[in-house]
Amino acid sequence: MPLTLDHIVIAVHDLERTIADYGALGFHVLRGGDHPGRATHNALVVFGDGSYFELIAWRQPSPNERWWQLLQRHGEGIVDFALLPRDTAITVADAKARGLTLEGPLDGGRVRPDGERLRWQTARPSTADLPFLCGDLTPRVLRVPEGDVRVHANGALGVASLAIAVRDLDATLARYRALLGIVPDDADTHIGEPVAVPGSNVRVAVIALGRSVLVLSSPRDNNASAAQEGGSNTLAQRIAARGEGPYALVLHTDRPQSTGVFDLARTHGALIELDLPPLDRADRHGAPHGYHGSSLVGG
Repeated sequence: MPLTLDHIVIAVHDLERTIADYGALGFHVLRGGDHPGRATHNALVVFGDGSYFELIAWRQPSPNERWWQLLQRHGEGIVDFALLPRDTAITVADAKARGLTLEGPLDGGRVRPDGERLRWQTARPSTADLPFLCGDLTPRVLRVPEGDVRVHANGALGVASLAIAVRDLDATLARYRALLGIVPDDADTHIGEPVAVPGSNVRVAVIALGRSVLVLSSPRDNNASAAQEGGSNTLAQRIAARGEGPYALVLHTDRPQSTGVFDLARTHGALIELDLPPLDRADRHGAPHGYHGSSLVGG
C-alpha cells in the first residue's frame, strides 16, 4: 500500500483557546487526550479523506522536543506532518535499503478523554524536509474517528495540497524517492520533475499522494545574497529564518461561500486556505469524486 497523508501538526500555546478558535472557523474539533510520558495534549480536526490536523500544546516546558523548540523560536503554526504506512517497521526497512536515514520504529501512544489507550509506532527522518511516519498498532479508527466528526460547517473535505519549503530541491526529491519507493505504474503516488517558476527565484516539484499533493519549493539561488533580496526571495528568507518544513496548506471545500484564506490569528499561525475542488474531479452534483455523502462520515 502506498504511503498517504496521515496528519499535519500545528503547535499552539493554549489548547483550549485554539479549540474555540477553530470551532468558530467552522471546524468540528475533537479533544484528543494526553500523550503518556510527555507534557503534551492535543485536539483533532478530522477530514472526510481520513487526514487530520493535530492541534498540540504543552502543559510544561519541553526543551528537548523539536516541536516545542519551534513553537518557542517562531511562534504558533505548522511544525510537521506525517505519512501513514501499513507497517512502520517494513516501511522503515525498505526506505533504509534505498539509502534513507530514519530513526525508528519508536513506540508512542495517547490516552483519549474517554480512557481509551491508543498505540502506534513512528519513524523520524534526519532532515526537516521529510515527514515522519505514524503507523497504528491499535485500530486506526480509535485514533482517527469516523462519523459526524468528519463533517465541518465550513464544508472542508480534505487536504488538497501542503506546501513544504526545502533548501535543495533535487536532494529532497532523492530522499522522497527513497522514502516512497515509487512504483512506475502507481497511479496514486507520483513524483513530478522540478520546474522553475517564471518571474521568481523559485523551483517547485509536486508529489501526488492519493487525494493530496505535496508542493516542494526551493530557491533557485541558495547563496546568502538571495536571502537578502526582496520580493521573489521570500522563500529564501523563510528558510534562512525558520529552516525547512511545511508552512501552508489548501483544503477542499464544497461550499463556494467558504473559499479564501483563514485569519492567521484564529488558525494560530497556520496558513490555511479553503478552495473548491477542480472541475474535472467534480460530479454532476458538484461533489468531488471520493467525497460523496457516505465518504464524509466514513472512510
